[in-house]
Amino acid sequence: MCGTCGCSEESGGTRITMLREDGEADHGHPHPHPHEHPHPHPHPGVQPDVAVETVTIEQRVLAKNDLLAERNRTWMTERGVVAVNMMSSPGADKTTLLERTITDLAGRRPVAVVEGDQETRLDADRIGRTGCAVVQVNTGAGCHLDAEMMRDALTALSPAQGSPLMVENVGNLVRPALFDLGERAKAVIISVTEGTDKPLKYPYMFAAADLILINKADLLPYVDFDVEQCTRHARSVNPDVRVLTVSATTGEGLSHWYDWLAAQR
Repeated sequence: MCGTCGCSEESGGTRITMLREDGEADHGHPHPHPHEHPHPHPHPGVQPDVAVETVTIEQRVLAKNDLLAERNRTWMTERGVVAVNMMSSPGADKTTLLERTITDLAGRRPVAVVEGDQETRLDADRIGRTGCAVVQVNTGAGCHLDAEMMRDALTALSPAQGSPLMVENVGNLVRPALFDLGERAKAVIISVTEGTDKPLKYPYMFAAADLILINKADLLPYVDFDVEQCTRHARSVNPDVRVLTVSATTGEGLSHWYDWLAAQR
């Protein structure tokens, strides 16, 4: 068990699955989890300094990740590929938003998608039905995508020159914000069925965001969620962040989301 984020080697590493044009899965070889997993064996009666050890491990892991992320960023920049890292807790409807986005933008530019989940390729199958290129990354016990997984996904996808690349990260409001993938921007999705105070409970995630999408706006009449208060909380940790209220179901506010995506190019 990794002392940095709880990801386990026992999961057998990540699995990269590319959906072929015929809809069948093309399974790549497993790629080992990039975290280091030291196993100290202290002498009897000696209590190791676990806190110091954990910080040291995390620094090494993040340093390695950042190096790989810069290589990913250079690779994508040279090809004009613009990646947006979409992060949220489970149930915020990232996949529905992604489906709607791909459908609405059809014909403008070919969109490529990286789907991150611990298990299954259910979301990749959904996205694949839109006709866009998609690769599924299964992290096993891992709670986030990292730069090495992103590199493997880019190799499998080979996105077209100048294409937008949407990355649906593992549903988690903690670890994904720490791991740079080489993306151009980070978008955090929160739904109105979650608490208004989410930006205060998960400040690092919201502080790292370039954009916050408050999704499921069509449910606002039926839930206790204060958009203005949530926006104030978000800007208390990230003063310059842009906040948009949208509904992936009805299409409300999505034109502003599409304008933001276009501006990233």
